[in-house]
Amino acid sequence: MLFVGSAVALVTPFKKSGEVDYFMMKKLIEFQIASGTKAIVILGTTGESPTISREEREKIIKFCVCLAKHQIKIIVGTGSNSTKKAINLTLQAKNLGADGALIVTPYYNKCSDDGLFEHYRKIAQTCKFPIIVYNVPSRTGVNIKPEVALRLSKLRFVVGIKEASGNMAQINKLIRILPKRVAVYSGDDGLTLPIMAVGGKGVISVTANCYPTEVALLCDFMLKRDLVNALRQHEFLAEINEALFFDVNPIPVKFYMNELGLFVGEPRLPLMPPSTEIQNKLKKVKEKYEN
Repeated sequence: MLFVGSAVALVTPFKKSGEVDYFMMKKLIEFQIASGTKAIVILGTTGESPTISREEREKIIKFCVCLAKHQIKIIVGTGSNSTKKAINLTLQAKNLGADGALIVTPYYNKCSDDGLFEHYRKIAQTCKFPIIVYNVPSRTGVNIKPEVALRLSKLRFVVGIKEASGNMAQINKLIRILPKRVAVYSGDDGLTLPIMAVGGKGVISVTANCYPTEVALLCDFMLKRDLVNALRQHEFLAEINEALFFDVNPIPVKFYMNELGLFVGEPRLPLMPPSTEIQNKLKKVKEKYEN
């Protein structure tokens, strides 16, 4: 498996001009390393990958890999609803020195179970690079059933599954039937504790952009089976986990980070800053966490 514990689904910081802010990206990565985060996932949903150009993508990967210097794993979002494009993106990440790829299920096409399996089989066979499969049906319209996940787990380079279906019965079955070498990670901050309680190995977290130490501690407590402290940490994070999804990710988290003084800019169109109502709700949550 690529990591155990807390990984951050990193935002992509932008300047007021709309360009990628590499100065702030450096600060964010250093912040994560100092806070006990075990891996950084770039160019995923939280990183606004659909709005990142080919040239920006190459520069971002190079920058993050160089900055990490083997202190922390760099995992790159390389998913697409085109198998050929996903292969090209995954090979790019591999060739630029990343440690692995996070590959979301094909979206919009609504492929069959067999098509889903063949998509990942072709990527794994061609790229020969560690892959975390990403299941988020609310975004893609495609759900990976446990039986399909079991087939995927037999592919040599599939090392993990990020589960964001929100279906605990499905996740519980998944963990029960998959081989131990394939890690299951929470893709929902609010479900990190229950997923890890039944055998999950960590989380790919949005909340860790704001509170990386606290998310890392939750994972560490769960890995040690220190449930008393884990529950305390879970309860501490509960309100912020909910608040960061008051609107479509990453709209709330970027606003909240800006309020914290981590100036990451606004999301790119077609995403917009949160409404005044949501801004006020997020500010109230921040006030609670400051007290």
